[in-house]
Amino acid sequence: MAVEDVRKFFLERGYKDPVFEMDESSATVELAAKAVGVEPGRIAKTLSFKLRDRDILIVTKGDARIDNKKFKKCFNTKAKMLSAEEVLEVTGHPVGGVCPFGLKTPLDVYLDISLKEYDTVFPAAGSGNSALKISPEEMKDLTDAEWVDVCKQ
Repeated sequence: MAVEDVRKFFLERGYKDPVFEMDESSATVELAAKAVGVEPGRIAKTLSFKLRDRDILIVTKGDARIDNKKFKKCFNTKAKMLSAEEVLEVTGHPVGGVCPFGLKTPLDVYLDISLKEYDTVFPAAGSGNSALKISPEEMKDLTDAEWVDVCKQ
């Protein structure tokens, strides 16, 4: 189960289990913001893309949108999102629960600079009704991510 993979990810690194599950759905930014009780921007949205030679994850603030020109400049290809089936196969997490932790397959993770607006954010935690609280810098360190600027201002 994907939530257990996320918990295991943190426990194996000496962290206390940060995952919390909710009775209501948090599968979209709007639902997650309502369930957690924060503004939509503080939801860390994880998007899955296919590059020519690999799949990647990009985490953005919840109300950010990918800027196709910036994406192409950064990755030298057009932005092409994975299908829901591909996302589950590659990450082990269903759409609505995708996060950069506890992945089925090692993937390069990129954090959009839009996340730097917040001291803490709330990414999903492997299901459509789970989340965790983390600082963007800690997320970067834990996932060996790289900062990018690929969202509209």
